[in-house]
Amino acid sequence: MIHKAVRNIYPKATTVAGDTLADITCSDADGNSITIDDSALATEFARLEAEYDTQEYARNRKVEYPEMADQLDMIYWDGVNETTTHKDAIDAIKAKYPKP
Repeated sequence: MIHKAVRNIYPKATTVAGDTLADITCSDADGNSITIDDSALATEFARLEAEYDTQEYARNRKVEYPEMADQLDMIYWDGVNETTTHKDAIDAIKAKYPKP
């Protein structure tokens, strides 16, 4: 996520190295070093981290949703049998992981 923050702030950066806010370095396509504004980087990193955190429910849902082929099969059989198996399965997952 740190590398993404750097690339968001410095779109001309082609090489980004380092694993923490303190040791990040980057350069452009010509190999010229880009001076990093630590405050701007920390702010962008915090923004990306907050955005990531708010999407936890979506990541959790994605893991639990049935495979698409299985969902389509449920939808088909719900139509044939006049049942709500698919809707019930999806509603249960959405209830387990509600949007914030």
